Amino acid sequence: MNQADKPKLLIVEDDEGLQRQLRWAYDDYEVLVASDRASAIDMVRAAEPAVVTLDLGLPPDPDGVSEGFATLETILALKPDTKIVVATGHGARESALRAIASGAYDYYQKPVDIDQLGLIVRRAFQLHGIEGENRRLEERVGDDRMILGTMITAAPEMLKVARTIERVANVDVSVMLLGASGTGKELLAKGLHAASPRRERGFVAINCAAIPENLLEAELFGYEKGAFTGAVKMTEGKIELAEGGTLFLDEVGDIPLQLQVKLLRFLQERVIERIGGRKAIPVDTRIVCATHQNLEEMIRQGSFREDLYYRLAEIVVKIPTLAERHGDSILLAKHFLHKFAKEMNPLVKGFTPAALAAINSWPWPGNVRELENRMKRAVIMADAKLISAEDLDLEAGPERALPVNLKAAREETDRRVIRQALAKAEDNISSAAKLLGISRPTLYDLMKQYDLQPSLKA
Repeated sequence: MNQADKPKLLIVEDDEGLQRQLRWAYDDYEVLVASDRASAIDMVRAAEPAVVTLDLGLPPDPDGVSEGFATLETILALKPDTKIVVATGHGARESALRAIASGAYDYYQKPVDIDQLGLIVRRAFQLHGIEGENRRLEERVGDDRMILGTMITAAPEMLKVARTIERVANVDVSVMLLGASGTGKELLAKGLHAASPRRERGFVAINCAAIPENLLEAELFGYEKGAFTGAVKMTEGKIELAEGGTLFLDEVGDIPLQLQVKLLRFLQERVIERIGGRKAIPVDTRIVCATHQNLEEMIRQGSFREDLYYRLAEIVVKIPTLAERHGDSILLAKHFLHKFAKEMNPLVKGFTPAALAAINSWPWPGNVRELENRMKRAVIMADAKLISAEDLDLEAGPERALPVNLKAAREETDRRVIRQALAKAEDNISSAAKLLGISRPTLYDLMKQYDLQPSLKA
């Protein structure tokens, strides 16, 4: 690694022997050295180091702590995100605690244990990187991360889904959304409706799995008065209520075979008959359906009609799981924190580093619905300003899952932004370069540097 690419560590120490010892102890960092307050402040202004080790006993008060505390205060005023590790003499615990209360990250005692200090410094760099990402996510929430007016994402996989839905929204074809439970199929269906010419008419949804088989036909097609016991008045079904708008059939794979025949007839003829009625009622509605089941396998097993499948699946959109949406778990957690804290617990302001690591590394088998539920519970139950991994009932994730230093954070951000630009530009390099405000050759160089291909799956 080139020296210029290494994260910067500033050592503020007036003992020249200790300066040399510390300078050569850290090969992973670009080590800068200052011996007094003035030179330390100059170095902070020029190099903006992420981490500073600071001896509180600096000239002209080497036997006291006044210069050290003045340096600490000035650095934090200039760069509040700097992680400062203060050095104290043996038994000077009071000064160490005072320094931490003033904003220092941690402290170590002299004589210096290089291994112990190295561990403290390494964790300080990790925390600096995590907090930097945290701030960037704060800035992104509420901006252009909202797609189709309904869903928050920054993942190229979901941007590709959104682009597909926007393309088919204006074409009156049936759309099938395939994805695991909790991936946001109904949100995407609403987004499709809102982007279509039918947006001024109704969006009618029905969960085919939530209604008993003997009642589902009546819910879909309606019934005439006296059609069966309890039918005390004529009632329009969901299909009829969706006239001019969009009908969303969620969990369409749970429709029983006998009812599939009647639904197929509607899709072919675009007319319905209410239960107990003889009048053919024309209905103009668009069908969007969703399922988490493998309909092709159900066709092979004889539990789903092949002709109905092809009527419903004129356009098929596959929705990635949350685990497949790189970076979205933290982005969504931030969104839910703002939403639920405002409603339920305004004292909650953010996440601990361990919570962010846990969110980022958790596989989220329940997808976005699981994340939303965990966030709601955590916000309600949190006793502190920062939500912890324990509040989320998650194991602390491996810290390697998040950027551990500034270089890694910058590379991660570059990769994500380039992928987003390629997704928005539909893999057109010239258009993506224009979105990024750079030249085409520069974008090619960056893609080569980060081993990115001109594809959303790169």
